[in-house]
Amino acid sequence: MSDFTIIVPVYNEEDNLERVEKEMLAYTKIASKKTEILFVNDGSKDKSQELIEAICNRNENFHFINFKENRGLSAAIKAGFDAVETPLLGYIDSDLQTAPEDFNLLLEKIGEYDLVTGVRANRKDSFVKNMSSTIANGIRRAFTHDGMDDTGCPLKVIKTAYAKKIPMFKGLHRFLPAMILLQDGKILQVPVQHFPRIAGEAKFGVWNRLIGPLMDCFAYLWMKKKYINYEVKNKG
Repeated sequence: MSDFTIIVPVYNEEDNLERVEKEMLAYTKIASKKTEILFVNDGSKDKSQELIEAICNRNENFHFINFKENRGLSAAIKAGFDAVETPLLGYIDSDLQTAPEDFNLLLEKIGEYDLVTGVRANRKDSFVKNMSSTIANGIRRAFTHDGMDDTGCPLKVIKTAYAKKIPMFKGLHRFLPAMILLQDGKILQVPVQHFPRIAGEAKFGVWNRLIGPLMDCFAYLWMKKKYINYEVKNKG
């Protein structure tokens, strides 16, 4: 049985999927834990699903979930969390601006932590994208006090038991470290590689990276106030 499942959200990434297959397959051969891949197709309108099914048919440890319609990145991640059966899970964007081999850096630290997230070193994005992300991260830190420098980094490893207890809403994928803290979990950030997008188009603009996250912060504060956290001592 596998120990680790990598969730790969997909939305209109037909130009990237052949490379995703190649890179993920290569990673499974050097992974520090026995690894499975789970594609979550978020209602793509292109040929992504056709390619995903072909990939899964020829690779035993590759699986997929296909949404009826587009529901957004948080929904795709949540569906992955719900489906995973391995004790550890991770996720990576299908644009492969982060490197699958860096999962080994995160897995090396996960033992004493409950979430380990990447921090994109030397980001290869536009000035506007980098600046809006920097501002958004600063806003989130002010609201959540999670101490994380790059919560939007699409390379994370989480203990599945913690991930399944996260009550996801739209935009909450940006708050995963803070949601682990609400469970009294331990979090860590580790520098990882970052690369320019080679194919496909970015799905987020300035609104998504800046204004949207600001609004989500208020939703997070409401959830923090209402969050239920308990630990069972014993049963009779």
